[in-house]
Amino acid sequence: MPQIKITETVLRDAHQSLIATRMTTEDMIPMLADLDKVGFHSLECWGGATFDACLRFLGEDPWERLRTIRKACPNTKLQMLFRGQNMLGYRHYADDVIEYFVEKSIDNGIDIMRIFDALNDIRNLETSINAAKKYGGHVQGCISYTTGPVFTLDYYTKYAKTLENVGADSICIKDMAGLLTPYGTYDLVKALKETVKIPIQLHTHYTSGLASMSLLKGIEAGVDVVDTAMSPLALGTSHPATESMVAALQGTEYDTGLDLNLLAKIRDYVETLRQKYLESGLMNPKVLEVDSKTLLYQVPGGMLSNLVSQLKEAGQLDKLPDVLNEVPRVREDAGYPPLVTPTSQIVGTQAVLNVICGERYKMTSNEFKGLVQGTYGRTPVAISPAFRKKIIGDSKPIDCRPADLLEPELDKLRSEMTEYLEQEEDVLSYACFGQVATKFFKKRRDEKYGIDSAHADLKAKVHPV
Repeated sequence: MPQIKITETVLRDAHQSLIATRMTTEDMIPMLADLDKVGFHSLECWGGATFDACLRFLGEDPWERLRTIRKACPNTKLQMLFRGQNMLGYRHYADDVIEYFVEKSIDNGIDIMRIFDALNDIRNLETSINAAKKYGGHVQGCISYTTGPVFTLDYYTKYAKTLENVGADSICIKDMAGLLTPYGTYDLVKALKETVKIPIQLHTHYTSGLASMSLLKGIEAGVDVVDTAMSPLALGTSHPATESMVAALQGTEYDTGLDLNLLAKIRDYVETLRQKYLESGLMNPKVLEVDSKTLLYQVPGGMLSNLVSQLKEAGQLDKLPDVLNEVPRVREDAGYPPLVTPTSQIVGTQAVLNVICGERYKMTSNEFKGLVQGTYGRTPVAISPAFRKKIIGDSKPIDCRPADLLEPELDKLRSEMTEYLEQEEDVLSYACFGQVATKFFKKRRDEKYGIDSAHADLKAKVHPV
């Protein structure tokens, strides 16, 4: 009998979606032992924006967080989200850095690496897939799901087969914007199950209000694992609720076998966190709403709020309908990139510029030029040479794998931050977020040697040399 497995997202994507990834390790610790007892397929707990948020906002070492979770959860697989050649940063990194990051992630406790590329360009995934295989990790290759004339079942099944052929151990349908519809999900999962032999996992967001129905139809079509979140941090821009999904499947052929009483105990603790985040203002009640405009404009919730913010700043919020109509046109010009970090921001910003300037592409952002030039990889549809020339002028298009143009950089990065190196992983924190990481390293050093440093400063004032 098929039994559905569940990946719990409360330690990563749930709070990334609802409170901008601000859950601290201290907030996580009280629930870890119970989460480990449930019998989840995996705990998604690291990667994505957690790395940035730890260093930039929480004053935490992300590697220490991973080790803490690993120690507290010895019985459950730990899973991370990894942006392929972008790692956890916002540019492409040389292969030696990618390989070292994957090695250290697995060394510190990651079992499953969910690896995706914003353009579904397989060339941007191969180095991280090969490294994860080399160091004994489970490779989950992602399909960045989106809609548009080119994104047919044929497109997705071909990409899934490619992922299987390059070594993926499982495939995740990653619907970051909540665009999947229930029957569309059924057809997609059915087609994928007929195409590949490896397990299929389904990840979608509640943004458009369809996620629970989409999971259920995906389960009926043969999906193996689904992503959910503990109910106090579910729904809205997060995921379907874990307890509700477990209850919905109880007594059926898809029964998860998970204990609702144990989940209820964890839920009570997560509810205290929800109240804390609401009271502190970290959680805006607006993110808990269903936003059906996501389906109308095919614009992810986070991208929509960015557009509103940019227009407010320019004093032209009344132009929002024009911008929403411009987004699909810019996306078509740029080769139909899926709208996920960083392409959602790039396309959205360009649509705003086109509308505000009153003339399309009168002004273009550097990032948009990079997308059209090929610095992020190959777009799903080839960009017309005439349009490319209009945007990048005489600059040379990049048709190779972008990382092929990068020299090895691990030794150079290490030499730049040697004075702060307290653990090997620090060089990777620095690689991702140079200045932010350096600020964190300085603070860590000051806290470690603060008393001695203050004493030394005082001594120098009293007895100047």
